[in-house]
Amino acid sequence: MKPGVDIPPPYFYTVMKKQQSRSYIFAALAILAWSSASTAFKLGLIHFTPPGMLLFSALIASLFLIFYNAIANPAAFRKLPAHCLKSLPAGLLNPFLYYVLLFSAYSRLRAQEAQALNYTWAIMLSLFSVLLLKESFRIKDLLMLLLSFIGVMIISTKGQIQKLQFDDVLGTALALGSSVIWALYWVISLKDKRESTVKLMYNFLDGFILILLFVLLSKAPILHPGALIPQALLTGTWIGIFEMGLTFVLWLKALELTENTAKISNLIFITPFLSLLLIRSILAEAIHPATILGLSLIVASNLIQKSGLFTRKAAKVQ
Repeated sequence: MKPGVDIPPPYFYTVMKKQQSRSYIFAALAILAWSSASTAFKLGLIHFTPPGMLLFSALIASLFLIFYNAIANPAAFRKLPAHCLKSLPAGLLNPFLYYVLLFSAYSRLRAQEAQALNYTWAIMLSLFSVLLLKESFRIKDLLMLLLSFIGVMIISTKGQIQKLQFDDVLGTALALGSSVIWALYWVISLKDKRESTVKLMYNFLDGFILILLFVLLSKAPILHPGALIPQALLTGTWIGIFEMGLTFVLWLKALELTENTAKISNLIFITPFLSLLLIRSILAEAIHPATILGLSLIVASNLIQKSGLFTRKAAKVQ
């Protein structure tokens, strides 16, 4: 023991342990909720068109975030016009463009394919960090990008890479495009120093207004012919709360309470595998071996890219 170094009292370790336990609970709840998203998307798209489902679910998410901030942070509603103006670029990306592309991808692809391809966002995020945040590009980044790309090819061709026969090129492009939009959104969000739940609320408020304008100007249909309204409202509400609203609050709380952000952040990669179980049991989709292999490569590339593997000076780089 070095002289002059204060020893934390015993209750300090007890408090930290309790906080870490709470962090895992919040993270687990968020992961379970996000795992249901792919299934909810496909069920919702039986009744909603992609723009219609986005309009309704973004409305529900906005209302939830307004309610949450009204209780947890009433000061968030001061200078409302300035907040809305500042959130306009982020709101354009998410929820508007991101979910337009994602829901359109889900309307064309099997749930397992769309959700697996969407998980390339973490690799895209590393590329945008190099381009926009001026982070250094490492050999490891290039190798993991290639590994993730192989995973995408395996999923898109159902393992028949040598034939290069894609079931749905546009659907694949939409799913990958959503991951690009998501990564760009998070880079912009990192530069926004407002409290996380505050900027999230204004992002969704702006996004909802943009979605509403898009639907009105394009005269896009909201529901499919013969849609069942109660089922549509139920799935739209579920998506608005458990994909867009509450789950982000739970995840942010988990990150706030943890003593090790990396431990919590890496747990998010459990989500796509849990999602496959729900897709199989609820949607009755037969999970193709190529999906599991491709998804495993994408997730592995993300985890390795974030780790110190293959990097001599990991502490400096990370």
